[in-house]
Amino acid sequence: MEDQAVCCYRHPQRETGITCTRCERPICPECMISASVGFQCPECVGGRASAGSGPAAPVPSPRASQPRTLAGGAITSDPRLLTKILIVLNLVIWLVALGAGDRFVDDLDLVGRYDPGAGEIVGVAGGQWYRLVTSVFLHQEVMHIAFNMLTLWWIGGPLEAALGRARYLTLYLLSGLGGSALFYLLAAQNQPSLGASGAIFGLLGATAVLMRRLQYDMRPVIALLALNLLFTFTWSGIAWQAHVGGLVVGTAVAYGMVHAPRQRRALVQWGTCAVALLAVIAVIWVRTVELTG
Repeated sequence: MEDQAVCCYRHPQRETGITCTRCERPICPECMISASVGFQCPECVGGRASAGSGPAAPVPSPRASQPRTLAGGAITSDPRLLTKILIVLNLVIWLVALGAGDRFVDDLDLVGRYDPGAGEIVGVAGGQWYRLVTSVFLHQEVMHIAFNMLTLWWIGGPLEAALGRARYLTLYLLSGLGGSALFYLLAAQNQPSLGASGAIFGLLGATAVLMRRLQYDMRPVIALLALNLLFTFTWSGIAWQAHVGGLVVGTAVAYGMVHAPRQRRALVQWGTCAVALLAVIAVIWVRTVELTG
């Protein structure tokens, strides 16, 4: 017998895995309010649930003590913790780069294959695979990191709360790696790139998937995506390959996470992540063979 979908008691059309830690009613991300532990519904926060108003609370289930997010992640007391850590990490690396100078950036940014003139091959094709990841956390310009971190704060927190920490971090890293891989494949071999934009675009795509899954108004996120894509293809000096790669990978991974059937949730979710990672590895391998063959 298949499990029946659990929907928000205030929005019956929205499936959710989150429950109020006080009355145990299911609530969607729009209704959940952060409490000292987990989340509470608007009635409990307003003090009306104990007075008997609003829909009656359901009989507690055996899993009530282990509430889960929409994607099956664990509910935490601080749903933005990883987002905060990612922002601090990016800011710290930016400050270090400012103090260390161009050599620090040159050693960590993304470049396919470059010969500085001394016979030494620098870049991913030269075996420096770490650049595919380190470049995602590297910034130089103030406006660049300011825009990326503000966007990460605005959209990262709700995604972290909806997916859970492990799935959210996986989504972020795979999106960033997907952006790096497509840039590595399509850009000139000696063209450098840096920034968290690939990961940010992945989160934007994931936000669109989540909002559609919850049947929210899609117009705001579509407008935001359209505006960012307009900047991507009209402003000079922007690595559009990283933006598109991050967007594609983030959207695909998020779709697998929020649409996975409950009976095979973990298998579908982590299987989707594995397929995305294998696709990224294949792209990197193809480009490396091209540059070194």
